[in-house]
Amino acid sequence: MAQRGRRSARISGDERQDAILVTAEALLGERGFDDISIEDLARGAGISRPTFYFYFSSKDGVLLALLDRVITEVEYRVGQLPRDFDSDPAGAWTRSIGVFVEVFTSHRGVATAAIAGCSRNEEVRKLWSKSMQSWADFSTNVITSEQARGAAPGGIDAHDLAVSLNLMNERVITAVLNQESPAIAGSRALDVLSTIWIRSIYGSVHPGSP
Repeated sequence: MAQRGRRSARISGDERQDAILVTAEALLGERGFDDISIEDLARGAGISRPTFYFYFSSKDGVLLALLDRVITEVEYRVGQLPRDFDSDPAGAWTRSIGVFVEVFTSHRGVATAAIAGCSRNEEVRKLWSKSMQSWADFSTNVITSEQARGAAPGGIDAHDLAVSLNLMNERVITAVLNQESPAIAGSRALDVLSTIWIRSIYGSVHPGSP
């Protein structure tokens, strides 16, 4: 009797969803979000247009999922950094800011599409605002601790300083990613931003030095 052939492995729903997201990010590296169609996403993921709607209700849903992934990556990587602000404040801030610069640069297409999408999509705006608030809260807590131990001078309210510095990061990095004019060179973004942060918080680029 002939041996029954092995059944081909089924593609799971998670794999299809991931294929859509991978396709979307690849296309965002080549063209703008508005120039990508549902058909492009479905074709790249190897599924039909009706199947696409089983996983996402719209293109904006795909963008929201991609942004959530990028934010999660940033939060995870920052969470893995040592909180050694007391022993190496300049290095600690530089490493934290470096995560933002590196992750958003490596996901340039997603970052630029998401930031642009904040003006027209409420869910994207809320997710971005929530993440900005989280980063501002983290910075506020550290600045408050640094002021309390006498490493950073008082003056500007810790919350106001943290919000201002985070908004600066957002605008500077956006200009770099969009290749706007004026904009600083991407290769200098981390050094410029971290220097401004450290000077603003400690009043010196070498905090702790005599």
